[in-house]
Amino acid sequence: MESLIHNVGPVLELVGVGFEILGAAIICIGTLLAFIRYGRFAGKPPDEAEAKIGFNPYRRLKTDIGRSLLLGLEVFVAADIIRTVALDLTFERLGSLGLLVLIRTFVSWTLVLEIEGRWPWQAAESRNG
Repeated sequence: MESLIHNVGPVLELVGVGFEILGAAIICIGTLLAFIRYGRFAGKPPDEAEAKIGFNPYRRLKTDIGRSLLLGLEVFVAADIIRTVALDLTFERLGSLGLLVLIRTFVSWTLVLEIEGRWPWQAAESRNG
C-alpha cells in the first residue's frame, strides 16, 4: 500500500496543478471574452427586443466576469481538495484548506449577490410575473 501511495502522489500533484492552471485559464479567458462581448454591444444602441428587457452592456460585462470568477474559484477549490486530501493530509494542512474554502465560499456568495441581486440560498424570482 505504501508503494501505491508513493507512486500515485506525483500523479495527483500534477492533477492538482492541472486544475489550478485550468482555474486560471477559465478566469482569464472568460474575462477576455466578456470584454470582447462588451466591445461588440457597448457602442450600439439597443434594438427593440433589447430595449424591452432593459439590456445593459455594462451590467452584462459584470455578470460575465462574475460568472468566470465563480467557475474559476470552484476549480481552484477542487485543486486544493485534491492536493490536500490526497497528498498532505495533516491537521495543519486541513485547517488551511478549511480556511481557504471558507474564504472562497464567502467570495462566491458575494459574487452571486452582485450578479443575481440575491443571496445563493434565496429563491430566484420569476421574470414572468
